[in-house]
Amino acid sequence: MTEISNSNKSIVQKLDLDGYIKEFQTFLAREKPVAMQGDINQHYRYIKALSKVEFPTPSSVPNLDNELARIKKQAVLSLDEIYSFVTMFSYFNKLSAVGFTEPLISWIEGIEIPEEIVDVIGYFNDDGQINPERDPELYKLEYAIKQNRRDIKDTLYKLAHSSKLRDYLVDTQVHFNGGEETLLVRGGFNSAVKATVVARSSGGFFYILPQSISHLKDKESALLSSKEEIVYRYCKEISAIFFKWERFLTFINKEYDRFDHYQARVNFARAKEYEFILPSKSKRIKLTDFAHPAIEKPVPVTMDFNKQIMLITGVNAGGKTMLLKSMLSAVYMSKYLLPFRCNESETEVGHYKSIEAVIDDPQSVKNDISTFAGRMQEFAKLFKKENAIVGVDEIELGTDSDEAASLFRVMLDDLSKKGISFIVTTHHKRLASLMASDDEVELIAALYNEERRIPTYTFLQGSIGNSYAFETAERYGVPVSIIEEAKRVYGEDKENLNELIEKSTTLELKMRMKIAKIDEELKAVEATKIKLKEEEFRLQEEHRKAIATLENRYNCATKKAREALKAKESTEGRRLLNVAHQRKEFKQKELAKVDKIVLKEGDKVKYRSHKGELVSLRGKDATIIVDGLKMRVPLSQLKPRGDTPNVKLKPKPKKPKVDVNVEKSGASVSVKLLGMYADEAIDTVDKFLSDALVNNLSEVQIIHGTGGGVLSKLVSEYLKRHPKIGKYYRMPGNLGITVVEL
Repeated sequence: MTEISNSNKSIVQKLDLDGYIKEFQTFLAREKPVAMQGDINQHYRYIKALSKVEFPTPSSVPNLDNELARIKKQAVLSLDEIYSFVTMFSYFNKLSAVGFTEPLISWIEGIEIPEEIVDVIGYFNDDGQINPERDPELYKLEYAIKQNRRDIKDTLYKLAHSSKLRDYLVDTQVHFNGGEETLLVRGGFNSAVKATVVARSSGGFFYILPQSISHLKDKESALLSSKEEIVYRYCKEISAIFFKWERFLTFINKEYDRFDHYQARVNFARAKEYEFILPSKSKRIKLTDFAHPAIEKPVPVTMDFNKQIMLITGVNAGGKTMLLKSMLSAVYMSKYLLPFRCNESETEVGHYKSIEAVIDDPQSVKNDISTFAGRMQEFAKLFKKENAIVGVDEIELGTDSDEAASLFRVMLDDLSKKGISFIVTTHHKRLASLMASDDEVELIAALYNEERRIPTYTFLQGSIGNSYAFETAERYGVPVSIIEEAKRVYGEDKENLNELIEKSTTLELKMRMKIAKIDEELKAVEATKIKLKEEEFRLQEEHRKAIATLENRYNCATKKAREALKAKESTEGRRLLNVAHQRKEFKQKELAKVDKIVLKEGDKVKYRSHKGELVSLRGKDATIIVDGLKMRVPLSQLKPRGDTPNVKLKPKPKKPKVDVNVEKSGASVSVKLLGMYADEAIDTVDKFLSDALVNNLSEVQIIHGTGGGVLSKLVSEYLKRHPKIGKYYRMPGNLGITVVEL
């Protein structure tokens, strides 16, 4: 595999990502560095778009930089080298048939393969050889070679089953030895057949080439030589075409690498069920359910680091280093758009110019350097860096912890001002106590299960972890008397501090567990609340549809009743029809008492499947804007959208009252239609005349106003068709009143 750059290789090994990188590189069509050149945001868009479609897997192709350099010098490429280019051309032809979306479709369609190159693709068959059907001479040679090989096989078969050679044959198989078809025989075969010994077997037998097929072998060599001449002629011709299109070949080679980067990441993510995280501009690392790829059964890590320094404390082998490597690994994989396991929607990883890991112990005889001196060398290099993230494992390693704590406290302060973020582990409390008051320091305690003597790989933010030094010593067999004496020397006040730290950590952990439980219960309540609201809306919709269905049936029935009354007038029929109207109005009034959501101008509403905004209200109608167009629709068919603020409930507005001037026997002698719509006005007139007929009125008045005369015309047309109207006329004086005689 291609070596990762020296610095990257070092960080990959330090973070235990070398196995992960090797596995990823198996998805590449050819060897290349992991890093991609160019705009990372553009790469991310292409990768996400490619993740949504199925596409053919690219064939393996070697690195062709050397071949491109030879093409510039007009060299003749071999058939295999030419076919490597043809493989790339053919693959882009296949991609053009895939149903890509933007931005992929513009990119792939923009790669236009010249006609001469397309012709070159047609020279080859699927085995990477020149297609014999394109050249009659080559076709004849191929046929002759196949026939000659059949002759050789038949001749050997006859010899292997001949009676004169039977006693000398070890077996009747044809053996390939040094590329030659041979027979395996015992000593003394010369008396039975003339042959050349090709080799001896480990059992002392001889591989022989009978002279009877020597001329066939010579013929095969001549045929193959002629074929090679034809193939060379094609290679020379195609290489000349490649020289002409050398810039296009360089371009297609680069684009193949680019697509290879994308497809390898997509297929790797699909195979491992990983997610892609685009680095953000912030300096925050928020991991949710992150799993380091080197750990076989990882405990998911959830951590939010948005300060300048993270200080991880706790027992040795308690998971501190694992957390440090996890945080830096997430930054590395995100930086190069390599997928990993996490909760994508709740994970955020900042962008850093460089990633440094001060993890290994540099002390060795070869280096002639102490541990602490090596650490100082690595820290000295950091003063020349900016916008970096640095992980330091066991920061006080190799020297007095109290002195180191003071030194590192000052160095971390100064380096953090250069924009360098630090993730530091330590099992000493001195540095943690010095830095605890700094607002830009995040304290993390690695929790350890002392009873089971195993790390929990869980972490508590805002706390200092216990080192469990005495407990660890006792666990590994140090006498109790020695440990008790050590505690006495250590000091009761420091031991009490350890106990306080332990109690504080335990209490905080319990508190956070309770908070987490309450949060889960709140989520469950919210989910139930949403479900109930959805059910309420569903029932309201069913109720509305049922009412609409009944109202349609009612209107249909009353319409038929009116038509029947027109054909044959009946006072009792009119009375019953009026009773039906009254019952309907009573039911509507009862329904109006049910609280309705009141809409006002400016509210966001939904009309059928359209989303719009309420502009104005007028009676039972409303004007809304949908996609820039104004629509006048029934107010009853509008529903508030979920994002409508401050929704209040109040009773449904009542219908406009009908003014009645004189009452006689319960029926009005006049009715006002002012401000009504056409359908509403005709229904009102119909009911009004029915009441008048039932109560034996002889003359009534319909007040429709002057205006544009629309209501007047509608009333006149209705009265013309009514069977019980004897006479009607406009009242003199342009008062907008029609007098009806019954």
